[in-house]
Amino acid sequence: MSLPLEGKVALVTGASRGLGRTDALTLAAAGADVVVTDILIEEDENLEQTSEKWGPMAQMMAQSQVVYTQSTAAKIREMGRESAVFRMDVTDREEVQSVMEQVKDRFGRIDILVNNAATLDHTARLEDQNDDFWERDLRVNLTGAYNCSKAVWPYMKEQKWGRIINMASVVGLIGGFGQASYSATKAGVLGLTKSLALEGARYNITVNAIVPGIINTEAFQMSNPDMRERMIARTAFKRPGEPEDIAHAIAFLASDQASYITGIGLPVTGGIDLFTF
Repeated sequence: MSLPLEGKVALVTGASRGLGRTDALTLAAAGADVVVTDILIEEDENLEQTSEKWGPMAQMMAQSQVVYTQSTAAKIREMGRESAVFRMDVTDREEVQSVMEQVKDRFGRIDILVNNAATLDHTARLEDQNDDFWERDLRVNLTGAYNCSKAVWPYMKEQKWGRIINMASVVGLIGGFGQASYSATKAGVLGLTKSLALEGARYNITVNAIVPGIINTEAFQMSNPDMRERMIARTAFKRPGEPEDIAHAIAFLASDQASYITGIGLPVTGGIDLFTF
């Protein structure tokens, strides 16, 4: 079997569950060694307090024990790949820089960065938007991608090869009722992607974004059933996508087969952004 990412080192943020976890496992299956990072780590003695800091979704995942950071790394090693786990807060620039330096020292390089870490639990009409959550979403969803990209940039420039793949969202294209902070930050991710693509091209660094629609993650399953059905009904396929649908697109963009693709936002939406009726 061809392993298009053999010899590459990937780092995935927000990889303890959902899309990030599947991304990490898929990159490993394609041959990469994968570094798994998240703010939630199973053996963290202060896991409950950590989750409280980041809002209802993080709390729900911690309380439901939907945290698979170490077990994801273990699965990667079972595939015969190298893996490491780091607790990393993407909003903390010093911590991000420290983790990237440790990864570079241990693995010798960082070839692929998947900026997956995000918050998506802030839903309210404008007059009821929580100002603290608005700031949190900006720090995590947009500035977090900026922080991680900036930290790996020198390594990718030095080796003259790099892949940065940002996680946007269909609501960054079409908006979302009651999702002002989420849609604004995901639209910002698309702008960041295009600007970095222009800067990276001369160093053989491609920068692209995935634009997911409704994906069948743990978070989606925990959402309101009526809302889930309404969202599914908007898709052309009348079903949600699976995390693997996102991960396979990421693996392709990380490979040499996508070496002439940069600055795009690739919709993996099942047609939810089309006019369906």
